[in-house]
Amino acid sequence: MKIIVGHSNMDLDCIGSLVLAQYLFPDHVPLRSHLMQPAARNLMNLYADRLDFPGIKDIKGEKVERVVVVDARSEDRIAEVLPLIEPGTEIEVFDHHPPSGREIPGATVHGCSFGANASQLCRLLAGNGIGLDPEDATIALTGIYADTGNFTHSNVCREDFNAAAFLLEQGASLKLVKDFLVPLKERNQVVLFHEVLAGLESRTIRGHVVQTCYMELEEDSQGLGAVVERVFEVENGEILLGFFFFKPKGKALIIGRNGTSDVRLNEVLADFGGGGHAQAASATVRTENGRELYERFLGYLERALRPAATAWDIMTEEVEVLGQEDSLLDASLFFERTMHTGAPVVDAEGNLSGIITLRDILKGRKAGQMKAPVRTYMSRNVVTAAPDSTVRQIDDLLFRHNIGHLPVVVDRKVVGIVTRTDFLEYKHNERRKKDQLLKEFREEA
Repeated sequence: MKIIVGHSNMDLDCIGSLVLAQYLFPDHVPLRSHLMQPAARNLMNLYADRLDFPGIKDIKGEKVERVVVVDARSEDRIAEVLPLIEPGTEIEVFDHHPPSGREIPGATVHGCSFGANASQLCRLLAGNGIGLDPEDATIALTGIYADTGNFTHSNVCREDFNAAAFLLEQGASLKLVKDFLVPLKERNQVVLFHEVLAGLESRTIRGHVVQTCYMELEEDSQGLGAVVERVFEVENGEILLGFFFFKPKGKALIIGRNGTSDVRLNEVLADFGGGGHAQAASATVRTENGRELYERFLGYLERALRPAATAWDIMTEEVEVLGQEDSLLDASLFFERTMHTGAPVVDAEGNLSGIITLRDILKGRKAGQMKAPVRTYMSRNVVTAAPDSTVRQIDDLLFRHNIGHLPVVVDRKVVGIVTRTDFLEYKHNERRKKDQLLKEFREEA
């Protein structure tokens, strides 16, 4: 018997990958996990005629000759099917998660860094000219939308859009996809959503704003990942970690979401046996004391998180300034020479006293006051940053105050400046670094 399996606690992308893998391996039988996320269960129920996959227990006693694994590459994520696999069995893996160090021994791995695992299988189907039934295309497209956060997650790439276009060509229904992706359909999820929001605690760890919530639950509650995802969307924060302790079972579930490129959640949770992506990861930890684990984990974050980028990392250190007694004409010539659009203004002692921009000079020119001193037209209420201000704080200052120049000040002395151009260049560099990492990942896969 040849089988196709996904990870335990199947999600929409996992189901979509199972469906697509059937087209690539028509002589293999897809199996369902005994655990399923609520949205995945709803999908399975609606398409019961197409997704009536046997469970692991249903094939007990059968000899497994070959295994295709989708949306997982770690042994612990397919633990329920491992007893069926004898040593030496051929295993082929199609996964989009980064390596965790707990890979399935001897497996042939087709890795990718796409936002959704179904996107990788779509590329193979399209490349081989294999068409799909519209219902299967809809199921797969739902998985792609779910795992990419409607194409908003930072690991989304061109291949995900190409896969979506391919599935739409096969007749996938966007209306049905939208219906499946309505967040928090279950009543218990809505209740937990409000409880998590009410219990959020915020702290700054190594420059990162980390929001956490600790809850004790009597029994496993399906769909906690969707709850944390929704809270993260509402809060629009930097890092969110939900801790859910199930005392009767002696275990804790840690679910994380991340919106910064400085942190890779999968690496943070790997030491706790977890995995996932840089932006979304989880871990299950055996413990008899959930609160103690929670406190220990917060202490671990103090050591494990990479420091957030600060003004020091992105500012221009050689700052050209104007004196407050310089004339507007001098300032205008200065801007023509330097191609700047604004500059800090200092007093005779070198202390920051204001900032002047091309717009201020235009006001003086219209009034025929080009010989007037800069201090008469400069802005005196200057928004500044400290050298250890994080990039997130700088982002907030630039765009909340709608300014293009942010002096970095120590004891009233200007030690640097961050412009919108500096900030955007930093963002572009981060994107380029990420693209390079993705390229290297693909080459190694």
